[in-house]
Amino acid sequence: MQSSVFNFQTLFPSLILDALFAVGIRVDSGLTALNSYENRVYQFMDEDRHRFVVKFYRPERWTQAQIQEEHDFALALVDDEVTVVAPLKLNGQTLHCYEGFYFAVFPSVGGRQYEMDNDDQLEGVGRFLGRWHQTGQKALFLARPTIGVEEYLDKPYQLLTQTQRIPAVCRDSFLLSTQQLIEMVKRYWTLDASFLRLHGDCHPGNILWRDGPLFVDLDDARNGPAVQDLWMLLHGERQEQRIQLDILLEAYSEFMTFQEKELALIEPLRAMRMVHYLAWIIRRWEDPAFPPSFPWIKDDDFWFRQTAIFTEQVKLLQEPPLQLLSMY
Repeated sequence: MQSSVFNFQTLFPSLILDALFAVGIRVDSGLTALNSYENRVYQFMDEDRHRFVVKFYRPERWTQAQIQEEHDFALALVDDEVTVVAPLKLNGQTLHCYEGFYFAVFPSVGGRQYEMDNDDQLEGVGRFLGRWHQTGQKALFLARPTIGVEEYLDKPYQLLTQTQRIPAVCRDSFLLSTQQLIEMVKRYWTLDASFLRLHGDCHPGNILWRDGPLFVDLDDARNGPAVQDLWMLLHGERQEQRIQLDILLEAYSEFMTFQEKELALIEPLRAMRMVHYLAWIIRRWEDPAFPPSFPWIKDDDFWFRQTAIFTEQVKLLQEPPLQLLSMY
């Protein structure tokens, strides 16, 4: 387990203020903590009453080169008129380091919550993602990772087999269901797809609406298939998802051609996210922010439910993939 989980304990308000002062920003308000588990993010106003957000990156999670690639990609998206919250250049650079912490400053932006059941907004997001992927296909990340079974399945499973957080009464059944799920994903996972630079964590919570979609938080940006940025926007019964998919891809195809064969990756990607998510909680458990946020991790019922969910996902992987209603 990484020792970096303890390092945020030294991130005192005085250190944050000193770090901002070092890049030329005088804080003239309190620091309001924003929701973020991986990093530490604070909103504030400067002496000119302008609002900003500062993000301190979790030590040891990303290298300097990986964070810089995220920033450079965000700036490239802005240059291509794709609406995304990009870091500000201060003293000619976006990434700064103070007392061992990498950090970046962003403009503070507001907006309404994305409405999952609003077809007009879904269409707008589809157009946005088509333009995003136009930029994303111009090059691949060199330092940041590529979606694959090692990061999302093999390493998480190894961690799950070693942790003592899983109650003994359900440990064996849970690990067996996890192993069976991983074996099934590997059977259906294929790399026969064109990879590009993705948002990587494209769920409704990372979308604001301001007369159009505005995406935030590129912290999980990586290389992968285009469908990774699409499938988390689908919800409800299968027929509902097919209708949503048609709306999404009809708008998306105005800017990018979608390879329909990638629809077969939706359930493998969903399974990979499930396993990776559980391992992520276990990996970060020593961070003081995690136990009060995920108290159910200690409950037997939770792990029994996960076993049932994984077993059901094995069945879903063997069903025909989601299909389009029409040729978008």
